[in-house]
This record gives sequence, C-alpha cells and structure tokens, in this order.
Amino acid sequence: MKDTITKKAAFVSGIIKENPVFVSLLGMCPTLATTKSVESAIGMGILVILVLLGSNLLISLLRKIIPSEVKIPCYIVVIATFVTIVKMLTQAFVPALYSSLGVFISLIVVNCIILGRAEAFASKHGPVASILDAIGTGIGYTIALCIVALIRELIGTGALSIGVYFPLPKAYFLHIFPQEYALSIFVQSAGGFLSLGIVLAVMACYKNIKDAKAEAAKQARIEELKKKKAEELARKKAEEDAKKAAEAAQAPAPEAPAEKPAEENNEAPVIKPEVKEAV
Repeated sequence: MKDTITKKAAFVSGIIKENPVFVSLLGMCPTLATTKSVESAIGMGILVILVLLGSNLLISLLRKIIPSEVKIPCYIVVIATFVTIVKMLTQAFVPALYSSLGVFISLIVVNCIILGRAEAFASKHGPVASILDAIGTGIGYTIALCIVALIRELIGTGALSIGVYFPLPKAYFLHIFPQEYALSIFVQSAGGFLSLGIVLAVMACYKNIKDAKAEAAKQARIEELKKKKAEELARKKAEEDAKKAAEAAQAPAPEAPAEKPAEENNEAPVIKPEVKEAV
C-alpha cells in the first residue's frame, strides 16, 4: 500500500503541486522562447518527456552503481545521451519542429527540470516510480508551456494553428478574431514575460483567495468551538447549582434548642439564716 501511494504521488505531484514552471519556476528559458505557438510548445513538451523518461529510468537502474563522488557528471552524460538521440530523431522525422526549436533542443541537457528530477527522485527510487515521476513532471511542464503559448498565440495572432510544424497533411487555422486587432508584442520576446506574468498573477490571486477562505473557515471553527465550550461550562454550572439546591431542599431542618425546665430557669431560693432575738 505504501509503495502504491508513493507511485501515485510521484505521478500527480509533478502536474499540480510541484509543477516545474508555475510552482518551482524551473526551465524559464525554453518556457519563454518556445511558446510562440501551441504547436511548438507541445513539441517541446514531448521532447522533454522523452528525455525525462530515458534519463530517469537509466539513472534509477544505475543509482546503486554510480559513485556519489561523480554522480552529477554521470547524470549529465546520461541526459546528454538521450538529448542527442531525441535531437537526431526530431531532425529526421519532424524537421519543421527541429528548425523551430533550434538550439533549445540541445539546451535540454542543462535544463534544471531534467537534472533536478534525476538528483531528487530517480537516484533515490525504483524504476517504476521514476518513470511515473518523469511522466507526471513532463505532463506538468507541457501543460505549463501550452497555457503560456495559448495566451501568446491567441492574443498575438488572433488564431490558433496546428500542422505548421507537425507532419500533418495540411495546416489548420482557427481564427478567433481579426488579425488587425491582435497585439503582436505577445509573439515577440516581451510577450513571453507578459504571458508568464499574467498566469503567475492569476495563480497567486487564486491562492490568496483560497488561503483567505481557509483562514476564515478556521476562525469560524475556532469561534464555534469556543461557543460550544462556553455553553458546556454554563450547562455544567447550571447542573451543579440545581444539584446543590436539591440537596439543600432534602436536608432535614435544624432542631430548635430545647427549653430548660422551670426549676432550672428559676434561681435557687436564698436561705437566710434565722437570727434569734436576745431576751
């Protein structure tokens, strides 16, 4: 049961509680550079998931063999190997995505998310848990990229596209509003900072509201407990007073002091000596 809970937590925490972008603020460089469109964000997320899967699995299998003195260089070599494989596959099968992401595919090697999960999780847990952690963290990272890219592409171009970088039969465009009303700054470099700031501000506002509600509920609970405690004390005091009154009513009345007999009350007669008169 403990192992099952650990695996579930390993998968879920990377998506929500420990989201690498919105919570840990890791991997900011590719987040700001590869989110001009939702399609490129999805492509970057998939590549990161593949590298995470391979590196977490291999590092987990070798965690007891790699000496602690050289574990970081070994982790980097493992990550670089999988990044090279992913880069070559992308260049071969998805050349448009490869051209779009450019140098940021190679920079996955030094991405803090990859090395962080290898050091913090894969080196301390088994292969299955490490795979689930890689999938959860990769999904969380991809969701974060897509949210930022959605804001940038929608506001910056007024449309959403698919098939521009992926090898689909043709490209599809969903026009939301006319392009002349779009703010082109969002598809430029500054747009990444603006979009990320908007998302973080919304999340902070939501967190503050949630914390305020939780604090209010806590205070209400404390006041309710205080009220119940006061009512309990008042009830106990009333019961004690009623018990004392009942005991006082059942107790016999005190007897009046007995009257002394009349002889005792009257003073003893004073006997005067007889005085004989002289003849």
